[in-house]
Parts: sequence; C-alpha cells; structure tokens
Amino acid sequence: MRKKALAIISFGTSYPKARRSIETLEQRLSEAMPEYDFYRAFTSEMVIRKIAREEGIQILNPEKLICQLRQQGYTEVVCQSLHVIPGIEYEKICAQIQNAAGEMQVKIGQPMLTSQEDYVHVCQALLGQMPTLKEDEAFVYMGHGTEHAVNAAYSQVENTFRFLDAERVYVGTVEGFPGLDYIQKRLQAHRIRKVWIAPFLIVAGDHAQNDLAGSEADSWKSILSAAGYTVNVSLQALGDVSGIGELFVKHCIHAAYMT
Repeated sequence: MRKKALAIISFGTSYPKARRSIETLEQRLSEAMPEYDFYRAFTSEMVIRKIAREEGIQILNPEKLICQLRQQGYTEVVCQSLHVIPGIEYEKICAQIQNAAGEMQVKIGQPMLTSQEDYVHVCQALLGQMPTLKEDEAFVYMGHGTEHAVNAAYSQVENTFRFLDAERVYVGTVEGFPGLDYIQKRLQAHRIRKVWIAPFLIVAGDHAQNDLAGSEADSWKSILSAAGYTVNVSLQALGDVSGIGELFVKHCIHAAYMT
C-alpha cells in the first residue's frame, strides 16, 4: 500500500495563542484529506529555534520534513502552503521540497492568493464579517510586504475590494509599499474620522501584536490615534476566517487530485 503524507507548511509563529490560527487550518486540511497522514513544517528558522528553546517543541523545516518522510517510506506527499502570496518564502519551500524529494511523488498546493478568483473569494469572505461603514469610516488591513515583485498583490487586494464596491477598505504593508503613509493619504482624501485596523496575515503574531496594535508610539494604532482618528482594533487573523480555510482546502485538493 502506498504511504501518503500531507505536509502543511507555514511561516510559523512563536506566539502560542496566535499558533491556533495555523492549527485551525491544519485541522481543516487534514479532515479534507483523511487518506493522508498529517505533518507540520515551518519555514522560519528563527521561529523554529525559539519554540524549541522556550517550549521544548521540535518543528522541522520543509526540507528536513521531506527527508524524514522519504526515510519513513512515504511514496506520495502533498505539501500545502499556508502563505498569503507566492513570494520569496513560497519559492524557497518549493526549491527545498524538490531538492529533498528524491523518488517520492511530491505535489505542492498554491498559497492563498494565486488567481483573480482567489482575490475575489478572500475579499468577499472578509466583507462578510466587516461592520457596515459610514461615510466617515474606513477599514484598514495590514499585510507583511516583500521585496519580491509579487508585492503588487496587496494593491490588487485593495482594488478587488473596490471592484466589490467597498470603496473605503484599504490595504497597506509593514515592510513595503503601500505603507502607512499611503493609508493616511487615503484616509485624508476621503475625510475619514473612524478607522478599524486588522491584520492581513495568517496569524496575529508579532506584526499584529506590535506593529499594528502595539502600545509603542510607532505602531499603526498609535500613529493613527495621534493623528486624531478613532481607532478600533481587530486581531482576527486570516487563518480564523472560515472562507480562507475553504480556499486553502480547494488549493490542496487541486494539487492532490488535479495535477
């Protein structure tokens, strides 16, 4: 009998509470693929080391996990990325997996945002739980950002919201363009007075807790509050949104059975 494994791969987080968002997605994916044995991998070596040091939990990176599965006699592995965009981290795991696979049949599921259909699905899922905005209110998402060309995905997300008639939903990044300065220009142009801020991230880890909602003067919450806006914070991560889990399952099933 062929041994089949499902390797769910995310950047990871050292925040145990935030890790529940990953666990929610892992459970949903493993339930959708019951004939596959479930395994976890993180791509961040820093996160892996911190979890091992502080919690005594050993998590493998994708390359080591694939090597372990090969040694254990698995013949087929479906790897599902939990990354938001097909950027540097996604390209890195694809290379690691292919290098370590040997004779195993390995299939890799796409990250969250791959096709325009994905963008529409994600934006509709988020709009479905968003408060009804008045004319002087806006909703702001903070993504990660990347030096990779696919960073344009964040602007595409905002334009997809606009396509869906959500004119006052804005998307910025903590490490790239568009940044908070862009967000502030949009708020000023539309004479916004009240702002909801939330992470456009799979988990509400370090960036959400500190860069977005932290008490320090350089957090988005503090900067916007100092600028005179009434700021409400939502720390619901993308991984906790039902429609997002549905999309990852779709990508995983497509990788397993359609490729």
